[in-house]
Amino acid sequence: MRPPVRPPLDGLKHRLAQERETSATRARDGFLRETFRLPRTDARAKAREWFDRWPKQAYWTEIESWFERPGDEIEFTIRRLPTAD
Repeated sequence: MRPPVRPPLDGLKHRLAQERETSATRARDGFLRETFRLPRTDARAKAREWFDRWPKQAYWTEIESWFERPGDEIEFTIRRLPTAD
């Protein structure tokens, strides 16, 4: 008796790869996130722009993580709720 032949998994692999790509950009907790890598002064201006446009009290806007990179660059991820309900 021969062992059973495995079905091709190319379609499944493709769908899993697509889901991983979209889930990385779309978190499941309801927050919208955006990552920036800017010189220090531009990073401050971008963060201030977000907080002015989407106030923390209404949208729960917050700097989620930040890192100092070589060349006085700051890489940071900022998040907010999509609406202020």
